Amino acid sequence: MCIHQLNLLAASNNLPITNFLGKQHPIEAHHLSSICDIMEKAMVNGDTCIIRCILVVFQVVFKFFFSPQTERNRDIVRRSGLLLWQLLMAPRDQICSEIQKEVCLAISSGLNILYPGEAEINNLLKLVLTEGERNSGLSQLRDVILTNLAEQLQNNRFGSEDDDHYRLNDELLHYILKIVVRESCVLITKCQTVSKDDFQRLLSTVPAASSCLRYLMAVQNHLLSNTILIKPDENDDSDSSLQGETLKVQELKTSILSLATQILTGCDEVLEMLQQVTTALINSDIADREQRLKGLEQITKATMLGHLLPVLLTSLMHPNLQTLTMADALMPQLVQLVLYTSQTALLLKTQSPVFSELNSSPSGVSEQKGKLLPDERMLEEKEEPGFLTGLKIPAPWAAGKTVETVHPVRDNYKFKETVHIPGARCLYLRFDNRCSSQYDYDKSNSVFYVLKLVIYAGPNTNSRKVAEYGGNTLGYGSRSVLGTGWPKDLVKVEGDTVTFSFEMRSGREHNTPDKAMWGFACTVRAQESSEDVSGGLPFLVDLALGLSVLACSMLRILYNGPEITKDEETCQELLRSKLLQRCQWQVEANGVISPALTPSPSPLPLTIDEDREFTYPSDVLVPPVGHYFDLPRIRLPPGIMIKLREISGLVICSMSA
Repeated sequence: MCIHQLNLLAASNNLPITNFLGKQHPIEAHHLSSICDIMEKAMVNGDTCIIRCILVVFQVVFKFFFSPQTERNRDIVRRSGLLLWQLLMAPRDQICSEIQKEVCLAISSGLNILYPGEAEINNLLKLVLTEGERNSGLSQLRDVILTNLAEQLQNNRFGSEDDDHYRLNDELLHYILKIVVRESCVLITKCQTVSKDDFQRLLSTVPAASSCLRYLMAVQNHLLSNTILIKPDENDDSDSSLQGETLKVQELKTSILSLATQILTGCDEVLEMLQQVTTALINSDIADREQRLKGLEQITKATMLGHLLPVLLTSLMHPNLQTLTMADALMPQLVQLVLYTSQTALLLKTQSPVFSELNSSPSGVSEQKGKLLPDERMLEEKEEPGFLTGLKIPAPWAAGKTVETVHPVRDNYKFKETVHIPGARCLYLRFDNRCSSQYDYDKSNSVFYVLKLVIYAGPNTNSRKVAEYGGNTLGYGSRSVLGTGWPKDLVKVEGDTVTFSFEMRSGREHNTPDKAMWGFACTVRAQESSEDVSGGLPFLVDLALGLSVLACSMLRILYNGPEITKDEETCQELLRSKLLQRCQWQVEANGVISPALTPSPSPLPLTIDEDREFTYPSDVLVPPVGHYFDLPRIRLPPGIMIKLREISGLVICSMSA
């Protein structure tokens, strides 16, 4: 176990032992061969103690002391891999769980040595992802590998050399997502199927995330954070630098779109299962139905709906991801998710009156009311305006904002802060009962100590002064308090902005206690009391609101259409030209718009009023029948042609027959 402790210490990159181990020379092939010999004898004799020690040695050797450069080394590596694989696939009655865990750690430590090629690693991961549910050893190996990859990915920046190694390909991500969806559905189903005691134990284990879910979270956070935080190098104005940043952003957005599409599709399946379980619980005869429905929200937070979806929704609202491509691809799935979440939230909300009557009404009546057919429930739901009815949506400033100094106040201390609550008619200030300061101390010795708070109704100290407070009730200072001292009741400030200015112009005397120089603390609210304000929303209601906001944002992008290009901005004056607007255009077979060919079969007016909009006959845009000229020409009205001839001074002679 000393070697095991050495291995754990070496895992930290900040410890000196890591640098020491990294400078050691690789061990020779015959040393690793001797280790394999010891392992084989221990496996034959069933000596679990030696097997565990050799497995720990494998972990250290693979991580620091071995490099398979020669053919002999590769043969020894293959032999080591076979031994590890035999232990991993051994029946459970022949191998203890501790040894199986050490085998998984050894394979994970030597993953790049035991499986040197990308194809070999992908084949191994595909095996553990597809067969992990049928074999405990493969399942544990999958968890260890994905946990290590998730930790490495969190510390790795997008585009680095190791990025492709830690971020798996789309096929493997698809397998991982299928496992996460299945795990989420199983977890939600247990709310209905397990016993009462097992359900209580289940509540105590969430919201712990599985290894597959942790890896998906790492991939999602890796891509989203780099997309949002990526910035071009301000010191490098070269075209190659800008082009490189653009390519990196485009690659990130493509990866995010692919991952977001799969995550939303998976959440669609989980929400469908959640709705089915909710309906089944509502119509069931389970004694603890109320507790299960309340615990269902906590269980839901432990699934991909709680670990993946909220982060994705928030990040997709960032301007870097508010693109037409994203909106066009994700809009159908967002609409479906909004529908599922709002319906499920409404189902849970309809049970609130049922729960409140369980204690007051007879059991038969309550069960009859709770056990409704879907059609009858839909009729009752029509009476409900929506899942938000009766809910108080908390504002960001509902709990108020606390403004305070350091405690106690330092010598020569200055403090200034402005609080702004948009939309507030007035602000209410409540001061802490510990507020205390020293005011106007010892003028006889020409030492002027003053520490007071001045409040202004506005964004700065030039605004209207509301009041000033200071002093203490402990007798320190020639004037203990300023005016009436610190207020005990609410202080009302008109408007939505208040500024606090607190200053100590000199130091305090050494015998002044800290409680006399405590400073101040004040809570600013937009209402007199926060008792009627909700502390939060139910998870499904909050999720439905977040999905609705994102869906509306994406709809706005779809409505506005593609962004105006630089070429279009440059040609704005030309596009607004009346001359160009009066040209005849035709749509070709391949969809390209081009000037219509002449001659035109329709007569055009000889005079045109420039201030009046000109309209063509309906058959003008129909391609003419007969002979076509080699080059298309823009057909202009005769009135404009006459004016152009007059301006140019050209006289076109008519040719006689």
